[in-house]
Parts: sequence; C-alpha cells; structure tokens
Amino acid sequence: MATTPAATQAPAETDRHDHAAHGYITEKDAYLKRLKRIEGQARGLQRMVEEDKYCIDILTQVSAMTKALQAVAMGLLEDHISHCVVDAAVAGGPEADAKIKEATDAIARLVRS
Repeated sequence: MATTPAATQAPAETDRHDHAAHGYITEKDAYLKRLKRIEGQARGLQRMVEEDKYCIDILTQVSAMTKALQAVAMGLLEDHISHCVVDAAVAGGPEADAKIKEATDAIARLVRS
C-alpha cells in the first residue's frame, strides 16, 4: 500500500499548508506528467536489477532519474517562491517571516540531498 506525501507528514504541517491555490497549480498537469515519467523510470530500474543488468547501466539510469527529480524540485521551489513567498512578503508580518523560513529550510533540504 502506497502512502501519500500528506500521510507521512505531521498533522500540524499538513493543516498549515491546506489552502486553495498552490503556486504550482498552473503547471499541475506538467508536474504530473513529469512525475509519471519518473515513476516509469523507477519501474525500469527495478526491471534492470531483476534482469541482472550491468551496474554502470543501472547507475546511469539512477543518475537520469535523480536529475529528473531535481528538476521537479527546482520547479516546485521556484513556483513556491514566486507565488506563496511573494504573496506572504507583500502581506508582511509573521506570515512573511514564516514563508521565508519555510523556503530557506526547503532549499537546505534540497542542497543536502
């Protein structure tokens, strides 16, 4: 049974982000298309291991999949900053500080990965 990303987050975190329009909403179909392609790459990797393919060939595919995930992450981050963070900054106050901290933390996680 697969878990959704929201199911793995603490309740307070999912509640905090539950609002109508996320920054990526205009590109949702494109993100879903890319993620489905990545899902296919993951299945291909599993098949390569099952079929005892050459290590370097598998590593090459892992690298391609990693790059594809990083592209999705960067797109989502850009959308988040240009929509959610900018909107909060215009409004000002503690919401702006919270969104900037949230974006900074997300960048730190991406840099570590």
